[in-house]
Amino acid sequence: MNEPSVGVPTCYRHPDRETWIRCQRCERSICPDCMNDASVGFQCPECVAEGRRSVRQAKGPYGGKRSANPGLASKVLIGINALVWIAIMASGGFGSRLMDLLALRARGVCQVGDGLQAITERRCGAGGYWVSGVSDGAYWQLLTSMFTHVQPWHIGFNMLALWILGPQLEAVLGRVRYLVLYLLSGLAGSVAVYWLSAEYGATVGASGAIFGLLGGLLVVGLKVGGQVQGLMLWIGLNVVITFTVPNVSWQGHFGGLAGGALIAAILVFAPKERRTVLQTAGLAALALVLVAATVVRTLTLQ
Repeated sequence: MNEPSVGVPTCYRHPDRETWIRCQRCERSICPDCMNDASVGFQCPECVAEGRRSVRQAKGPYGGKRSANPGLASKVLIGINALVWIAIMASGGFGSRLMDLLALRARGVCQVGDGLQAITERRCGAGGYWVSGVSDGAYWQLLTSMFTHVQPWHIGFNMLALWILGPQLEAVLGRVRYLVLYLLSGLAGSVAVYWLSAEYGATVGASGAIFGLLGGLLVVGLKVGGQVQGLMLWIGLNVVITFTVPNVSWQGHFGGLAGGALIAAILVFAPKERRTVLQTAGLAALALVLVAATVVRTLTLQ
């Protein structure tokens, strides 16, 4: 290895390489392998890393990092719903064991042929199979039912609404807060179904979470003084559909709507000082209320 010439500058990271290029920030000599393009001249790797650490991330109006692609989270949610629907249709549709596993039931039932018998698991004989409910310990159904559909029109309508509403809310709230709004609204709808629906019926669909987005967008619109008449008309139309179309879960719809409005209120009305702490505390308190409501309902069904 040749020694560098006396008085000739060398790269601070590669002392054996002569160079006449300097970092524009720290003015240390850098070789071509260490040069990074800057707005003016070049910068060394350490200055580039320091610059990335010191640049403040763009914040949303209600805290959190602005989403660079506001539609991404909704696309992922739509993809999950689509995959679950395909799996259910491929395994038997309404008769799919996967649908029985994911759908929300308050109490378990014994599936015998094409019918259901409301008996205990212990008495479900060889001619049938047991379908568990939330009160039997299938608590996952409170969440999985949000991603479960059977009829094409059901998943189609819900995913279209998600495609329209989701990116608007992700752009305003940021990705993490948007996902919390979606999932916690859906959970609120599921808890309402657990309390108010028929004990042996099965409930599926993302409608609770979708109504949560409607409630959340309404709160955001009111907070910023926007024109919400069209949104209120859309909510009113969906309320009419809820009560006029057979087999629509009004419990999940209204539980999700109320939950979404409350979640959005916690997010957008939290004072700027200590905003993240207050938002986290408020959302955690709501989640604990939903958990407590689930436990109490389970005890009443024992």
